[in-house]
Amino acid sequence: MKHDTLPSLRLLIATAVTALVASVGVALSTPATMSVDGQRVVADVAPVTTGSDAYVPIRALTSASGGETAFDAASGTITIRHGSDTLEMKLGQRAATLNGVPITLAHAPFVVRGRTMVGSTVVADAFGSRVRYDAKRARVEIRNPGVVVAGAPDDDSDSP
Repeated sequence: MKHDTLPSLRLLIATAVTALVASVGVALSTPATMSVDGQRVVADVAPVTTGSDAYVPIRALTSASGGETAFDAASGTITIRHGSDTLEMKLGQRAATLNGVPITLAHAPFVVRGRTMVGSTVVADAFGSRVRYDAKRARVEIRNPGVVVAGAPDDDSDSP
């Protein structure tokens, strides 16, 4: 009597090889780093990256940029104050307000290990910061307007 419920040897080997390749990839991958105005920001949750986007832990980023972050757990509302600007958004929602004016975020904020993550473009759009995500080097670099970083090229010129 043949047992059709058992997986074939070929399927078992293919599954084992796939799992091995995936685990080696995870083990060798380096979490993305984040810097603000040339200074590395250390957070207990690393930025979450995709091929072209980076999502950053907003409290660590805001604190490093000289802003303040408040979170209302009951409503899921995140309030960020940076200079004279105030950004309010809710977990899981793309609708937000910047200085009381409704805006739509490219991606809704979400939580990773207790930290609120937002798309790096939120920082750029809301506070005029310049954000670069370098996928090859796994880096998220944020430069605030008016800040000069020693040894860094001027962002406003394309000349060498």
